[in-house]
Amino acid sequence: MRFGLKMMIAFTVMLALAYGVGGSVLIVTSTGNSLNQSQDAAAGAHRLILYTLSTVSGVTQARQQNRGYSELVDALTRLDAQAGHNWRSLRLSDGEGVIYVSRERGLYNNNLIENVGSENSAMIAIRSDGGEHLLQIAGQFEFGAREMYLESVHDISHVFIGRQYQMMVYRWLFVTVVVLGAALSWLLSFLMTMQLRRLSRMTRTIASGDLSCRAALGGKDEIGVLATDFNNMADRLEQNINEMKDTMRRQEEFMGGLAHELKTPMTSIIGYADLLRGHSLSEDDKRDAANYIFMEGRRLEVLSLKLLDLIVLKKRDFTFLPLKIKSIIEDTERLLRPALEKREIRMSYDCDAGECMIEPDLFMSLLLNLIDNARKAIEGAGIIFIQSRTVESICEIRISDNGKGIPEDELAKIKDAFYRVDKSRSRAQGGVGLGLRLCDEIVALHGGEILLESELEKGTTVIIKLPLGQVDDDEA
Repeated sequence: MRFGLKMMIAFTVMLALAYGVGGSVLIVTSTGNSLNQSQDAAAGAHRLILYTLSTVSGVTQARQQNRGYSELVDALTRLDAQAGHNWRSLRLSDGEGVIYVSRERGLYNNNLIENVGSENSAMIAIRSDGGEHLLQIAGQFEFGAREMYLESVHDISHVFIGRQYQMMVYRWLFVTVVVLGAALSWLLSFLMTMQLRRLSRMTRTIASGDLSCRAALGGKDEIGVLATDFNNMADRLEQNINEMKDTMRRQEEFMGGLAHELKTPMTSIIGYADLLRGHSLSEDDKRDAANYIFMEGRRLEVLSLKLLDLIVLKKRDFTFLPLKIKSIIEDTERLLRPALEKREIRMSYDCDAGECMIEPDLFMSLLLNLIDNARKAIEGAGIIFIQSRTVESICEIRISDNGKGIPEDELAKIKDAFYRVDKSRSRAQGGVGLGLRLCDEIVALHGGEILLESELEKGTTVIIKLPLGQVDDDEA
């Protein structure tokens, strides 16, 4: 059952109970008041008649008894004949028989006078007779030495007819009020739950994939607060999902590039291995095949090591030591000198004695990657120049080459994993497109940044800025 329908039913039931109880109490109270007024009026009329008969009895005490009854009967006849009285019938008796009765004799309850007590007391009884409602009053008075009884019957049907009319009107009003109340309750519940329905539609829209949907609800009530919280939740959800999508996209690109890089060397290795296994080759062919397998294996080794480095770099519990940048550059130059001399590339450096908090192995890998990239960018003889300066607690290292350079529109993509400016040249030289990505990770780990400046056919300069550098003036 919908919440709005529950609200409508609850409102309607409460309205019906309130109106039903209130109307019933009102009708009962009104009928009781009318009945009390009728009883008071009848009792007053009865007392007036008793007073009149008592007066007549006092006057006729010295006379004969039969004549005294005649005067009582005459008095009752005159009273009964007067217009405007509110009784329906009068009856006079002396305990032995009825002396006088006006109009209808069958209206009386003969047992009522048996319960009448002392003089001036009265008994009242209400009964229904053939659809009529009658009020009978019995009273006692003294006539000489005899006890006389006066009874009067009053028609109070108008009280109960009025109650029936009130009940009929009340029923129609009850039905009308309940129907109108139900309609109004439905309208109110519809308006009160409108914002909840909007939130429900927004939830379904978000569930269908539209994360940009938001609830345009205002107000400071509970529903307005709920809408604000829901929008905040949707914003956070959209942000998290977008981050997940971006991560998944990068992972897919990474795995796609890795699969592409593995496919070519693995195919070549399998092919040459199968050639060595199943064919008779000359010594030169065997040597060429083995050399190709060795070169491709080395390329796979480099690729796997760089991938491992990328994974390890996700950790942040490395030990950083205060080391001189100049000494690390000197060690790097000694490692690369044979390869550079073979390509007729000259490497020089100009470094001050500044120190930085660095991780030695990772920083060595950083320099090797950058110098190796510079070597690959140089066709034929060339120059690689390294400069290190420490100024205002910032150590800046510049690695420059006079190679082919990088197009301006490629600089923003150069740090992406597996991205290569010249794919054919990089593959021929053993590149896998992970070098600068690895370098960027290492520099970020040290709290620094890496910048590139390049101009086509003139060369490229890689700028590394590391914090916490300091200069030893005695050694500079």
